[in-house]
Amino acid sequence: MKKRFTIKVAVACLLATGAMGTMGIANAQTKLKWAHVYETSEPYHKWSVWAAEEFKKRTNGRYEIQVFPASSLGKESDINQGLQLGTVDIILTGASFASRAFPRLAVNYYPFTFRDADHVLKYAKSDIFKELAAGYTKATNGNVVTALTYYGVRHTTSNKAFKNCDEMKGLKIRVPDAPAYTAMPKACGANPTPIAFAEVYLALQNGTVDAQENPLPTIEAKKFYEVQKHIILTGHIADALLTVVSPMTIAKMSPADQKILAEVTQESADKSSADIRKREAELEQEFAKKGLNIIKVDRADFQARVLKAISFESMTLDKKDWDRVVSIK
Repeated sequence: MKKRFTIKVAVACLLATGAMGTMGIANAQTKLKWAHVYETSEPYHKWSVWAAEEFKKRTNGRYEIQVFPASSLGKESDINQGLQLGTVDIILTGASFASRAFPRLAVNYYPFTFRDADHVLKYAKSDIFKELAAGYTKATNGNVVTALTYYGVRHTTSNKAFKNCDEMKGLKIRVPDAPAYTAMPKACGANPTPIAFAEVYLALQNGTVDAQENPLPTIEAKKFYEVQKHIILTGHIADALLTVVSPMTIAKMSPADQKILAEVTQESADKSSADIRKREAELEQEFAKKGLNIIKVDRADFQARVLKAISFESMTLDKKDWDRVVSIK
């Protein structure tokens, strides 16, 4: 079977950290924990469970992975910390959270970096992604990125309609607790408010915030449309998730099993990405049928405001990295 570039990247990272040694080879039925913050109805969970079952099958039962969805092992910052603490073995996480250890990894979160889903998936196979993933592994003393999943283009839902950047002024908008997500709201004079993912629905319902931003499939899965009147197609970030494995977990595996894990998690990411792309294409019309007001905006207006107001240095990013990502064809 033809090797995918991303699988080679993951295996190369394992080699680079010295993790593919002979120490700590797993015994039968080694139990692993895989954590994420997404609902059981979402493709990320569905294909994580598939990967767990497939890894068990391909390792002849040497491993059993239990998948913990919906923040059941903690919010996103908690499960990232858990990789180093040994409380979790594998996670799905946004690069914005992983980048706290290696800021350059968040280069794709500068607003309006990606053109579309194809651009995101080409980035996953690029030299710049390989370089950034290796830098993250070094910065974390061994966390290994084995796959990238397309998460979708982030749009805004709100109880206050707006069509341009100026009309966002004063809008209290929930964002994830990571600096990358505050850039666009800040550039437009809004008030970005970090709230844990599991608490967003209630915050919208009781008016703690006016708005939030997420891809359309997430808006559907979390039922944010029930407590919002408008969907504004800002498309400010084309988001991605990383599958990350703890160095302590890697150390327990033989080289052969590490390779299998890299392959299985990449296949899982490919399947999840395909589901998200398909669902994105359907949802705009479905939300309109539910009675939500769908508002299209001038992307160029928003992009110009962000470039003027938000420096790369303020987000601890290197513009050279960004230029390389933008130039991917």
